[in-house]
Amino acid sequence: MTTLPLSPDELLTTTRAVRKRLDLARPVPMDLIRECLEIAVQAPTGSNAQNWHWVVVTDADKRRAIGDFYRRAFAAYAESKSFAGSLHGDDPERGAVQRRVGDSAAHLAEHMGDVPVLVIPCLRAAEELPAANQAGLWASLHPAVWSFALAARARGLGTSWTSLHLAYEREVAELIGIPANVRQGALIPTAYYTGDTFKPAAREPIDTVLHHDTW
Repeated sequence: MTTLPLSPDELLTTTRAVRKRLDLARPVPMDLIRECLEIAVQAPTGSNAQNWHWVVVTDADKRRAIGDFYRRAFAAYAESKSFAGSLHGDDPERGAVQRRVGDSAAHLAEHMGDVPVLVIPCLRAAEELPAANQAGLWASLHPAVWSFALAARARGLGTSWTSLHLAYEREVAELIGIPANVRQGALIPTAYYTGDTFKPAAREPIDTVLHHDTW
């Protein structure tokens, strides 16, 4: 498929989490998802293990069931101190942004089961994950997940990186037949998006987070 005429910098700075503007009515061809995954698996992977797996869920009943688990997990998250919509409440400008993020997250939770494609990236690993540093483990999957999101954006698809469903990881695994030694790393709702007003997001100045040689 022909990709959008985006420079690398444009692609990297305008790949947003799409929640409210996912087109729930327009089917996404499986061939297009496969094309994005072909890009994704070019990402780096520790020791060249390539121990990733990708479950693409398009079945309506299974999507609805996953959406129910996600909605239940979101309800608990929305009451927690880490809820996006309640962060930075002491800063009027940042607080307003966070409330919009929280509102869009709630919208996605309500409609997760309606999104035409749900992609669940997985990693073959021990059934019980190590309690110590897991950075190296997930570093073999997460770059590929982000590459999938970038490839989707370049092809007119919107995505949102989510993981709340992991509160019900075993239940979702049973629903779609994921083996016990394969762990889920994310849930990526994927659909065509509506509108085209993607732009770089407001971020803190780089000097507030950059540390050169020492903290």
